[in-house]
Amino acid sequence: MQNVTLNVQGMSCGHCVKAVEGSVGELTGVEQVTVNLEAATVAVAFDEAQVTVEKIKETIDDQGYDVK
Repeated sequence: MQNVTLNVQGMSCGHCVKAVEGSVGELTGVEQVTVNLEAATVAVAFDEAQVTVEKIKETIDDQGYDVK
């Protein structure tokens, strides 16, 4: 299991949190997703054999947020 914390700009409310947690959480291999709205971060625990960091970033980007 690998962990990554991404800086994500554009999240401002509970809806944003649910959108990111829901979309990333549906990816095969993702074990846990935690959004910290105040710090503008998304922490993801995932199986690197099943999903890549790039795929996680793309999924967040597809929700309309800017991954740094």
